[in-house]
Amino acid sequence: MDISITPRASAQLKTVAQSENINFDTQYLRIAVVTGGCSGLSYELGWDSTVQSTDEQIVLDQIPVLMDMKSHLYMEGTTLDFTDGLEGKGFHFINPQASRNCACGESFSV
Repeated sequence: MDISITPRASAQLKTVAQSENINFDTQYLRIAVVTGGCSGLSYELGWDSTVQSTDEQIVLDQIPVLMDMKSHLYMEGTTLDFTDGLEGKGFHFINPQASRNCACGESFSV
């Protein structure tokens, strides 16, 4: 799986995991692409403890990650970043496959 994570995103995920008592031995960060949003597709991030038969597993900077194969097709080459500046605080996906992003940055199309 060709995705990456910035140091800022990694640090923020580890902080959130610690505050939510996430155990990386038994829980994973699930990254998914779902239908929705004004551009057609949206990203989802969340903690999951169940590995599905269609999941691909990787480790990004000591964070175990799950992604289903369909989402992986949309995420190839993507970088997960975190910003907390004037332009908004939160996780952002830098996806080279996205041909269009909505104004709020929450959805995309390919």
